[in-house]
Amino acid sequence: MPEIAIPTPSHIVSNRFAGRPPSLRSVLKAATATDHAKLDAMLGAFDLCSLAGYRRFLEINAAALLPLEGALVAAGVRDLVPDWSRRARSRAMLADLAAIGGTVRPLDPPILIDRPAMLGTLYVLEGSRLGAAHLLKRIDRTAGPRIRTATAYLGHGAGQHLWPSFLALLESHASELSAEDDIIEPARRAFDLFASAARQP
Repeated sequence: MPEIAIPTPSHIVSNRFAGRPPSLRSVLKAATATDHAKLDAMLGAFDLCSLAGYRRFLEINAAALLPLEGALVAAGVRDLVPDWSRRARSRAMLADLAAIGGTVRPLDPPILIDRPAMLGTLYVLEGSRLGAAHLLKRIDRTAGPRIRTATAYLGHGAGQHLWPSFLALLESHASELSAEDDIIEPARRAFDLFASAARQP
């Protein structure tokens, strides 16, 4: 569910330091476009206005979100992101699943070894708020009351400008990056964890 991604020619992505460098956001957006499109196709198959479809959608997201947030905490995300407690969504997800009788089956967490790995992972998680806001509007219009009362995850952080403030944090660490893959590969692994969750029976 992260922001809409548009593929960009690979020579633009790899030549970040020639001339005026693109933002890390644009580098990540281009490099993960295919991963993003595949995940959107997987999750777009669920009818979020049916209880069964919405439950399955949350279970998939929980299977990846919980281990990713756990890995971030283990890697020291609180030192990197001072307002982490405002951003973490595991508690909201668990509350929603409990409200609709969902099952928590978290996948194995990745190991995040440094700041670029955390930032790449955060790019995926924080970007997913944009898609979540869009889905929440649709659910509010057409879903039943039980589903509408289990939207703490989709509505988490609304009005707090968390995405723009994350982008500012992301760019503030651009000078620390020695290679683009150091931040791109963790982002792609985060997308892949969501995709793996979607492929679970």
